[in-house]
Amino acid sequence: MSFENEKGNFALGDFAAENGGVIRNAQLAWQRFGTLNAARDNLILYPSSYSASLADMSWLVRPDGILDPTRWCIIAVGMFSNGESSGAAETPDFPALVTIADNVRAQRRLVTEMCGVSKLPAVYGFSMGAMQAYHWAALFPDMVERAIVVCGSARTADHNKVFLSSLLRTLEAAPEHIGNGRFSSEPLLALKAFGHIYAGWGLSQDFYRAELYKTVLGAPDLETFIRTNWADRFCLRRAANLYAQALAWYHGDMSANSLYEGDVARALRSIRAKILLMPSETDLYFRVADNAAELPHLKDGTLRPIPSIWGHRAGNPSSNQADVTFLKASVATFLG
Repeated sequence: MSFENEKGNFALGDFAAENGGVIRNAQLAWQRFGTLNAARDNLILYPSSYSASLADMSWLVRPDGILDPTRWCIIAVGMFSNGESSGAAETPDFPALVTIADNVRAQRRLVTEMCGVSKLPAVYGFSMGAMQAYHWAALFPDMVERAIVVCGSARTADHNKVFLSSLLRTLEAAPEHIGNGRFSSEPLLALKAFGHIYAGWGLSQDFYRAELYKTVLGAPDLETFIRTNWADRFCLRRAANLYAQALAWYHGDMSANSLYEGDVARALRSIRAKILLMPSETDLYFRVADNAAELPHLKDGTLRPIPSIWGHRAGNPSSNQADVTFLKASVATFLG
């Protein structure tokens, strides 16, 4: 079954970041799947995860997929510094910190100004995209009817910050680092180390014990898997963008604003949308316990952990049909 599919860039002009600085001539890269109906009430927003391009996101949007473009109009949008939207590596004088909330405020302009939409049936996100979906529900409670939070949380947990700190310190240790997350040239050795660190966190201990990198993903050995799936991938990204997004993740907190003054419980209670929380049972970043602690504060929340040994990747299972099936069924039920 065919559906409309187009890409574009939404111009924001000079966009002020909440912690100071301005993104000059800011733009958001987007991709639309499906058709916005006459009532403009079938739009699902799909923000990107850490370092993900629009192409990385598109696998789950298909008529028999997790998001169905024959029923919904789905707009995938790249975070600042994803390599397609305005980013630290490409934009002179990029602000020192561009937050998840900054991304959501920019996306709100895309939704209202470009699409002419005042209410979203759903925001769907994985990982940092899930944090954006959660932020959407807290920052603009009148606009969001449902939020699907896949491997994400309302605030970055301390243990998660330890992982992010290791990535940031690795990039800062590169001789090419000139300060404030900027680089004289791409620090390839640091990016390889970055990928090796990520490999230990992105998948669970059980995944490695079962050697699924061989039996499912087809790698001949552990060393090849780490190189091809992690180190080589991150060497294709620009270090300043990776740094900027990791910093946004580190500071992720839906209550860090004048609305909620650091009170996450109050931010969660303000949410009017129905919330579907889908952590992976073996995620090392966003633990089931984090979402379980958030759940009592939500007016209408459902906690549905993904029963998987794929760690964080259970929430983005492009190579794992069992988790695709679980996500698809859960999202279909939630969207009705």
